[in-house]
Amino acid sequence: MEAKTCAIFQLSFLCAFLFLISNLQTAIAAVSTDKTCSNTYKIYILTSCNSTTYPADCYKSLKSYYNTIKTDPLKLCKTSLKKAIVKDCIDEISDSIDELKDSLDEMEHLGTGSRLHLQIANIQTWVSAALTDENTCTDEIDEGNKVSKSVKNKIRKSVVNLAKQTSNSLALINNNLKS
Repeated sequence: MEAKTCAIFQLSFLCAFLFLISNLQTAIAAVSTDKTCSNTYKIYILTSCNSTTYPADCYKSLKSYYNTIKTDPLKLCKTSLKKAIVKDCIDEISDSIDELKDSLDEMEHLGTGSRLHLQIANIQTWVSAALTDENTCTDEIDEGNKVSKSVKNKIRKSVVNLAKQTSNSLALINNNLKS
């Protein structure tokens, strides 16, 4: 009886060991496959970006999306376009901030007479241009379904708040600064 129990135990142990090894091989193969796929996806993006005017910038902006893009040309193009639209919006807001800074700097150095008239006109122009830049950003984001709804909403909320403040500032400047 003891020998039979020992044999059953050994057989059970052997089966469990074989089961573990087969699962381990499957797990290793899956990890290896995932690594191979991710390398393939990254190479696809790199190769595609090599055909652009700015390959390093292209790859840098898209490489973190390799698992979304995979080797799908349409996903590659859509992702690139989404990044471009968001970057354009950031550039517009950056321009807007520069124009608002210029306006503040000019207000710090208001003169008199004809110089004052020119300075107020400059301030009005810069604040108006800042408002235009902000609106351009939201217009670009709103066009079509190129940017995800959640990203679109976050950008829109921030830019609309900025645009409201800029619009109010322009109205105050127009109504209260006289040469």
